[in-house]
Amino acid sequence: MEAWFVQAQDQNWQGIELSYHQTVEAGHHRRETRQVWAVPVSQLPLLHRQTQWQGLTSVVMVRRRRYLWNKTTIQTQFYLSTLAADGSQHNRVIRSHWGVENSLHWVLDVTFNEDSSRVRQGYAAENLGLLRRLSVNLLKREPSHQSLKMKRYKAGMDNDFMIKILAASAAEG
Repeated sequence: MEAWFVQAQDQNWQGIELSYHQTVEAGHHRRETRQVWAVPVSQLPLLHRQTQWQGLTSVVMVRRRRYLWNKTTIQTQFYLSTLAADGSQHNRVIRSHWGVENSLHWVLDVTFNEDSSRVRQGYAAENLGLLRRLSVNLLKREPSHQSLKMKRYKAGMDNDFMIKILAASAAEG
């Protein structure tokens, strides 16, 4: 796919139906330009094992050019999609997915110091990750306005509070 997109760009997308969308975001001493090209599958040569991709409608290329202080990084990613070839829509969907992913990772790191975990044997890391995500969801349901970190601390120190959190989840289920 990468070679096809490079060739199509070199030929200025001549004869190819596509949707293009670009956004520029700035903040925290950085600027990011995001370019999205969405091409209907009908415009592409037959993909390897294309019949196994049920509902495949478009192929998307996203190029992120990030300027941070005096350093520039460029990252290109490709996506297969069942959505129509709409660059703006793909940009929103991809951004929202990573927003959720990044916010959960940040919460897990702040609340459980997950990045410092050195658990590596067998399935222990995977199992602990599952328990941490479950704990975050249970703590978020507790209605007080304390931070998740404080709720976690309080649940560890006060069995009645921990039982309140667990009982609330059982009542909802």
